[in-house]
Amino acid sequence: MLFSVVIPLYNKAAYIEQTINSVLAQSETDFEIIVVDDGSRDEGPAAVAAMRDPRIRLVRQANAGVAVARNHGISIARGQWIAFLDADDVWRPQYLAVQRASIASCPEVRAVATGFYAASDLAEWTAAAHVESATTRYEIIRDLPGRWMQSSPFFTSSIAVRADVLKAMPHCFAPGESVGEDLDLWFRIAEKYPIALVAEPLVAYRLDTAGSLSASHARNTMAPYLVRMRDRARSGLMSPDSARSALRYFAQSEITLSRQALIEGDRPGARAWLASACPQGLRIRRWWVTLVFVITPAALVRRWESWRLARTALSVPGKSRANR
Repeated sequence: MLFSVVIPLYNKAAYIEQTINSVLAQSETDFEIIVVDDGSRDEGPAAVAAMRDPRIRLVRQANAGVAVARNHGISIARGQWIAFLDADDVWRPQYLAVQRASIASCPEVRAVATGFYAASDLAEWTAAAHVESATTRYEIIRDLPGRWMQSSPFFTSSIAVRADVLKAMPHCFAPGESVGEDLDLWFRIAEKYPIALVAEPLVAYRLDTAGSLSASHARNTMAPYLVRMRDRARSGLMSPDSARSALRYFAQSEITLSRQALIEGDRPGARAWLASACPQGLRIRRWWVTLVFVITPAALVRRWESWRLARTALSVPGKSRANR
């Protein structure tokens, strides 16, 4: 079997059938679907159980979070490659076929990914006809932190990873974490292996569904996965080039926290984050934040930040929800 598709499920009854049907409609048919019910309290698991396709396996666990659910799916997967799909996202019928082509064309990689389309309403995307490119173009990503600082090239529902790589890891998704637990895994994989990317948006990422952490996450604290990345970079576990890139990414995160503190009127906090930020590769941005810190009222910065976030809404670093 080539692909195992792992779908963690928690209270997504409104979407799960559409999600699974998008897998069943794939032109590539060598797959199994593993739906891990993470203690749902709605009719989602019953809807899955009613889908009689023999390729679907429904397994249940007490509510433990999305990371544990995904790890459970990985542990019982039978495919050579494990593809992840959130319970409210949708694949185009060509998605797995493109991933198979990437695997065949880029044998040095251990993860393959595609682009994605993000929207609150997927009706227009699902109704639109999709025409595959005559020539598939592959981007081989060897510096994922550097690439991520440009834009988010993929997300959890648009990546597949070799099963032996995942099963050799002591843990894949960090249990108990729901912010950046996916990025943590992609960055750790990318520290050892390149990732092949086909930029076509073959996956629909549904925004603003119930369970989003965007409003509840403490924005003035550094995500644990970033701290672990910084520590790996400083410990010598990475190559020198990878370590420099990881530290620049960490520094950019400190700059972002500095700006957020300024927006919230916490100038001492903004000063502290700015002082700790590594200037490596970020000098211009650091000077800009310093200038804002010195002369700009917080209300004006808040208005600018709202405009910036609206403009870059499709480049958020990862899809972090309490339960998928």
